Amino acid sequence: MTIKDVFENPDKYDFDVDQLGECVIDTPVKTANFIQDGERTLMVHDLEHVTAAIKAGRKVPSFEEAGPRRKIFHDPAWTRAAVVTCGGLCPGLNAVIKGIVQCLWYEYGVRHIFGVRYGLEGFIPSYGHEPLILNPDVVEDIHQEGGTILGSSRGGQDTRQIVNTLARLNINILFCIGGDGTLRAAHDIAEEAKRNKLRISVIGVPKTIDNDLAFIGRSFGFESAVYASGSIITAAHVEAKGAPHGIGLVKLMGRDSGFIAAYSCLANSVVNMCLIPEEPFELEGEHGVLTALERRFSIGKTHAVIVVAEGAGQDLIKGEEQKRDASGNLLKKDIGEFLKEKIERHFADKKENVSVKYFDPSYSIRSVPARGTDAILCYTLAKNAVHAAMAGRSDCVIGQCASVYMNVPIALATIERQKVDVNGMLWQSVVDATRQGEYMGYEPLVGR
Repeated sequence: MTIKDVFENPDKYDFDVDQLGECVIDTPVKTANFIQDGERTLMVHDLEHVTAAIKAGRKVPSFEEAGPRRKIFHDPAWTRAAVVTCGGLCPGLNAVIKGIVQCLWYEYGVRHIFGVRYGLEGFIPSYGHEPLILNPDVVEDIHQEGGTILGSSRGGQDTRQIVNTLARLNINILFCIGGDGTLRAAHDIAEEAKRNKLRISVIGVPKTIDNDLAFIGRSFGFESAVYASGSIITAAHVEAKGAPHGIGLVKLMGRDSGFIAAYSCLANSVVNMCLIPEEPFELEGEHGVLTALERRFSIGKTHAVIVVAEGAGQDLIKGEEQKRDASGNLLKKDIGEFLKEKIERHFADKKENVSVKYFDPSYSIRSVPARGTDAILCYTLAKNAVHAAMAGRSDCVIGQCASVYMNVPIALATIERQKVDVNGMLWQSVVDATRQGEYMGYEPLVGR
């Protein structure tokens, strides 16, 4: 699926967000920037796509703008909200929790906020996880810490039990902070609540360090992960330069989408090859990675730095059993160790010495707190999630397009993974910065 597909076939996609009922309660929020009903933002701001759709008489895809409304659905005095974090850790989880609590407490006056422990397990009584009572004092400093004060877990839990727990505890707002698996679970929870005629707002906040959710723009944690990778790539570069024919090999996260690897190579332009899942590569032969290293050394370069996304090159690793994690995600085979062994064996067979230093910083990168503009994104996503919930929206996740925040149906955000466009500007910039097209024999090799 591409943006072009969506614009040419808009009737195949639902851009409207569920609403629990009419908003009749005056909001306590003090702001002059209320969103009016019917305000929408275009999915993209590419004039070519928009003009073509209008000329063809097609609907122009758009999303409801996120933000505070003058009238709200849930009565703050009677509102009981729950917050849950699921899946792998990611920079900014605590910052989002803090933003949700502060907005509920200070802007809406909600006083009953529960932190659900250890992901969706926390809703299942047999696990025995007691909720954490949240208020501004509890969350005051948590944005400075990595991870999540609520804990997290993977694996699907029974949707009926989750909804039964929500109903039993009179919780009418649920914030699900997570990636595609979490959001699919949130969609199921919203659907089950609807079937049971329960007016529960289920709102997602997009958490994916891989930046692979569709239609939501940049997800929180991604930028901090790119920033954290900088010191690792620098270390790999230093190690590589410290030995004749030294090779620094860095594996970064990215199961199916290579955004972290691609952006990290641009942010720290000492990398000579970037390998991502979207662009298949060869190991041997004229255009292979091993030949590329030989070419680089042949023009007098004494070192090389390679960055590989964890999901890259999976087709090259033969004979290993396929495994899945608790959430059903296919576990990737270790492309980093595979490349290290293949590089060392290749040059040993040629009686040439190389020194390969392998770095796998996955957990250290995802466990840092959000910083800078990423921390701002965490707060803004959290704030808009609260506004959507209080206005009775459900089964949606907060997204962003051209600095405008929007309410995106979860079914649309999880329709497929966002991937690096190998014909787009980002990947071309990576190829230009690394010169890997030259080293891999796709472009003329230009001297030193």
